[in-house]
Amino acid sequence: MTVVRRGRRALDDDGHDEPDERWAVSYADMVTVLMCLFIVMFAVSTIDKGKFEQLANSLAAGFGQEDTGKGADTTEGLVIPPEMVDENGVEDLTERAAVEYESLEELRDQMYNALAAQGLQDTVAFVIDERGLKVGLVGAETFFDNNSTDLTPKADAVLNAIGDVLVGVDNEVSVEGHADHRVAATPFATNWELSGGRATQVARFLVEHEGVAGPRVRATSFSDTRPVVQGDTIEALASNRRVDIVVESTEEERVRALIPALSGAAVKG
Repeated sequence: MTVVRRGRRALDDDGHDEPDERWAVSYADMVTVLMCLFIVMFAVSTIDKGKFEQLANSLAAGFGQEDTGKGADTTEGLVIPPEMVDENGVEDLTERAAVEYESLEELRDQMYNALAAQGLQDTVAFVIDERGLKVGLVGAETFFDNNSTDLTPKADAVLNAIGDVLVGVDNEVSVEGHADHRVAATPFATNWELSGGRATQVARFLVEHEGVAGPRVRATSFSDTRPVVQGDTIEALASNRRVDIVVESTEEERVRALIPALSGAAVKG
């Protein structure tokens, strides 16, 4: 009886083993893939936004993802909404600034309406600029007693209305205290302490009474270093004794720089 052993290579006519060339198929496949890769790399070797987007979309489709579409910012890897891109596919910063300005306008109108409902609309002045929305508390005596950091009842009412709006947004809030140039009186050693104390009281009220998140709020003292009106008249001194609540824009600096041109530093209130 003849026993046939399994696993032996087939013999040719001369009785020699035939070489197993199945490896050549896998090798050829690998070479083909490498060749395609180098062709693709060569095709996009020169920076061409159209080619890059086509490649990105093809790869995305190959991995079962949605087409990235036009308007992709290949530098940052972010998808820009179509309305934010001009006819050349370049991001439109003016449009972004306009959207941010409208957002700040809406915030201003909400505060104005909340104050007007209580007849307090004349106690603040609104300005939209490159920083965001500035809410100026008009007339220090309206909000604080003379040479004091204690809030008046009217100040509580005004801050209640403003705080109700601030709770619903995520913007950071800078509360900035200012003083006129006259020498401070006891118990304040300098105007830094007086203006800083008033800013701190406003910040505390927004956080402790209105529920504005503490990490979003900061209090700053500018003493008499940033007057808005020059002179020693009663009106000038009163204008420089102020507390500003700045609702800061969330946009980047290059976009914020365009906001004053859109608003004309509009004032309402």
